[in-house]
Amino acid sequence: MGRGEAALVKLMSPLAMVVVAATVLCCVLGFVLAKQADDYFESAHRQALRDAVAALQAASPDLGEVDPKLIRILESASGLKGLRLAEEPPPDAREVQSLIDSKGRIVGWFTWEPERPATAMITQLLPFGGLIALGLFGFAVLAMWQLRRLDWLLAESTRQVQKLAYEDPVTGLPNMHRMRDFIEQSLAKRRPNEVVGVALIDLGGFDEMKEAIGDAAEDEVLTEIANRLRHEVPKGALVARLRGDKFGLVMRAADADAALAVVQATRDAVSRAIWVDQVLQVSANAGLAIAPRDGDVREDLVRRADLALRGAQRRGRGLVMQFSIDMEGDFDERRFIKRELSRALATRSFELHYQPIVRADGAAIVGVESLLRWKHPSRGYIAPGLFVRVAEDAGLMDQLGAFVLRRALDDAKRWPGLYVTVNLSPVQVRDRRFVDLVRDVLAETKTDPSRVVLEITEGVLIDDPLTAKARLEDLRRLGVQLALDDFGAGYSSLSYLQQLPFDKLKIDRGFVAALDHSANTGVIIQAIVTLGRALGMSVLIEGVETEEQRVLLRLAGCNEMQGFLFAKPAPADEIDRLLAAGDTLLPAAVKAAG
Repeated sequence: MGRGEAALVKLMSPLAMVVVAATVLCCVLGFVLAKQADDYFESAHRQALRDAVAALQAASPDLGEVDPKLIRILESASGLKGLRLAEEPPPDAREVQSLIDSKGRIVGWFTWEPERPATAMITQLLPFGGLIALGLFGFAVLAMWQLRRLDWLLAESTRQVQKLAYEDPVTGLPNMHRMRDFIEQSLAKRRPNEVVGVALIDLGGFDEMKEAIGDAAEDEVLTEIANRLRHEVPKGALVARLRGDKFGLVMRAADADAALAVVQATRDAVSRAIWVDQVLQVSANAGLAIAPRDGDVREDLVRRADLALRGAQRRGRGLVMQFSIDMEGDFDERRFIKRELSRALATRSFELHYQPIVRADGAAIVGVESLLRWKHPSRGYIAPGLFVRVAEDAGLMDQLGAFVLRRALDDAKRWPGLYVTVNLSPVQVRDRRFVDLVRDVLAETKTDPSRVVLEITEGVLIDDPLTAKARLEDLRRLGVQLALDDFGAGYSSLSYLQQLPFDKLKIDRGFVAALDHSANTGVIIQAIVTLGRALGMSVLIEGVETEEQRVLLRLAGCNEMQGFLFAKPAPADEIDRLLAAGDTLLPAAVKAAG
């Protein structure tokens, strides 16, 4: 019911009561007036009868005998109905008046039927008036009941609106609006020896889990996580669900270390396995800002907690980070790069450099690795490790990845005897449309798929192994080759090599750097090479900078190498020059010795 209807109901109720009161008043007033009118006419009739009797007495003092015709004359003259003369007063309800002779003796009684027409008419109308009054009264009562019901509905609606405005409908936790208010209250109530901690918690791997369990189970998982968070936080703290898989935590604590311990406990609680028809595992990253150290205004604390969360997400899973002042500079830098990145994509300001990949003996170039470069007009070259992450976060990786793939395959036409490698971002591997992109670009450039090597890091496999496996199998069916990049740098798992269709194993450059001071490194490299070959993969190692390293790695059994010993990354024209020279890439001293 709207406000206009509510106002109408409120107005109708008192109006109905006024009408009821007016109806009752009119009925009473009408009855009184009718009775007065009837009394007046009856008095007039009696007076007319007395006057007629007086005239009769004057003409005939002896009233012992009265002619009936005379009585009819008196009836007509007085206006009394059914006038009779009786010796005794009647026992019924007829009106009476005594007849007295000249000696003062009662010689009879005049009787007549009482007539009160006005009172009779009002009496007949009273039931109808009563019904009208009763109907109006009932209407008023109904209107008042409806008004009370309306007030209850409005109050209930207000409660529901407030609940929706301040409470998450799935978990029952407070939402962002309530959290913001709570931060203000906590800052206002903070004692001089206390701190206020504001933490943002983000679930890792939640999107992939949703695809596996469905929407209904998703709500069950979120509810379980919410219950765990409620249980872990101290009394007086607030846990809120902000959006999707993001939660917030606000607390007053003795110091920053105590606040950090609470956040770490919530991280650990979230990371425990969850049973929803199957065992599910999610991780949590958290960012923490402390008042007054990191600010004493709500907006600053939330923004800085978010900066700390972003820092934790960039460094891995399951991390808790406190805000530090250098994060502000990093945030400004990333914001600048995001803005300039969009412009660079629109103007195609990127270029590709290529680093040769050589046979282990250094005698010939067998392939090139495409490396994205961005030279900003005012900042110069910006490191790919920085702007690629910004592109992933900003949703620009699909455009950037498509540019790299097309440019690399276009340039590959210049080197028909070489293969070209292209590095893939985790975002590209998770995108179902990427397989279609590769198919289309291969057709557009008329490139032999066997000359294309797509490099995937282990991080892609760890984040979502099922999706990665399906996507790699789709790519493999196109005829391209697949390489596992940076093997040994992270959480290397032999199951990846066994289950996934890789053609090439690329050993991380960190092993090359360790050759000079670790005797075991050569043994490890040799074991990796043996494993790769046993699984039918060629083995490439990067980061080769000295001849001693090349010799050791060749003895370890590596098939291919790349590094500054042979050539630095350079534009495509430099690759043209090297191929045209037709010479090996080994240093001159090595050639002379050979």
